[in-house]
Amino acid sequence: MKQRWLKHVLLLSVASLSLWGLEVSSPLVSQPQQSAQAQSTTRKAIKVNPSWLLQGDNAGLIMGIEKGFFASEGLDVTWERGFGSADTLAKVASGQFQFGFGDMYSMIEFNHKNPNDRLIAVAVPYNKAPFSIVTLRKSSIVSPKLLKGKKIGAPAGDAPRRLWRPFAASIGIPANSVEWLTMEPRLRETFLVKGDVDAISGFSTTIIPSLNKLGIPPKDLNVFYYTDHGLNLYGNAIIVKESFLRQNPQVVRGFLRAYIKGQQEMLKDPNTGLESVLKAGGALMDKEVEKFRLRLALQRLFLTPEVPKVGIGGVDLKRLELTIKDVAEDFGVPTPPVNQIFNGSFMPPISQRKLPSSLKPLI
Repeated sequence: MKQRWLKHVLLLSVASLSLWGLEVSSPLVSQPQQSAQAQSTTRKAIKVNPSWLLQGDNAGLIMGIEKGFFASEGLDVTWERGFGSADTLAKVASGQFQFGFGDMYSMIEFNHKNPNDRLIAVAVPYNKAPFSIVTLRKSSIVSPKLLKGKKIGAPAGDAPRRLWRPFAASIGIPANSVEWLTMEPRLRETFLVKGDVDAISGFSTTIIPSLNKLGIPPKDLNVFYYTDHGLNLYGNAIIVKESFLRQNPQVVRGFLRAYIKGQQEMLKDPNTGLESVLKAGGALMDKEVEKFRLRLALQRLFLTPEVPKVGIGGVDLKRLELTIKDVAEDFGVPTPPVNQIFNGSFMPPISQRKLPSSLKPLI
């Protein structure tokens, strides 16, 4: 009798609290439901900034979100489009984003100028840089040396533009021998087609698909890759603020585990990865353009001969050291030690970062 009376009082108390709009734990909610609700409210919110618009080569990130890899690490990951590598670096340093995909060579200069907001790369999923200068094949510029005296167009924050000085030194022309014209990112390829500039700089994975959409196929282009002309640079890295890394080591470890799993899933089946990006990007994304872009990334950036040796996200420390030295010298800043630019110790072991044994073709 006493137990029934206590149960009646408890139910009345719960009902009264509910009427006042107060949150209570109902005995009618099952334990699994309670657990799922608790997990969703305790996940750490993480904002990620790709260096540009969401594109086909971001499929690994999106698959990590879609398949719940980040959620399994206790992370609620959202992304927001970027506006160039320089902008991404600044926003990660300011705390607007916890993770960014950006150029770690531009980070050398950034850290030199901003010693109190230092950044560091914790993984390098883009094993080769897509940095390029592109001209129309019908022009007389069939070699990068012939850029001397020409006009090159690019947005202000464009990473290849910022790395023009070491590239110019590598090909043997003065850095000030070209004129740079700044334009909005969406107008870059149009300026080249209209003849307003002689060449444009940017990521090949952005420029080539965009020109193809404008009716200029790859066979009608001259593409001068920085990596083919003396600068064996790595591509975009996953970058965090040093202070964030010190304060949140487990968050960084969890993020990298989830991202690498997503990247492996994308490499296993890039067709599914492409569909994930198209779904995340919305109706304005062009499937054929993004397929073209992802194919370029697979061929030149993700599946290089070095990746099986260093694993997804890894680097060859000697190669990185040499490229840091080259870039720092041309920036006119002291050469930082490698461990101030890259710290790979937060990634999973290489045994968990291997390329999938079976890779479906992108069709």
